[in-house]
Amino acid sequence: VQLQASGGGLVQAGDSLRLSCAASGFSGRTFRSYVMGWFRQAPGKEREFVSAISRTGGTYYEDSVKGRFTISRDNAKNTVYLQMHSLKIEDTAVYYCAADSSIILSDYGRAVYDYWGQGTQVTVSS
Repeated sequence: VQLQASGGGLVQAGDSLRLSCAASGFSGRTFRSYVMGWFRQAPGKEREFVSAISRTGGTYYEDSVKGRFTISRDNAKNTVYLQMHSLKIEDTAVYYCAADSSIILSDYGRAVYDYWGQGTQVTVSS
């Protein structure tokens, strides 16, 4: 499975940004059979969970982004999105999308997904 993340950039605090992650190469499976996640990693910090969306569309968020970020998926386009509003300086990080067809619910927030994209930089300035 190949994941291509895009949409990052330099924005000001309070702005919005939408990240996309296009998936391909499912090897007999379909996109809808994968749980999709977004993680982020700031300089000097560990990779942390941001959000995940289940095969059936259930959504999960890290507490600091609840109410500001929205994850969604378009199974027809094999793409997962992360809409980010009210961005804060502390949201600055490289954002990675991830996919896994067999991950269980209790692991959605852990960086144990099988497949990872290359990351897209989000920089929020004051």
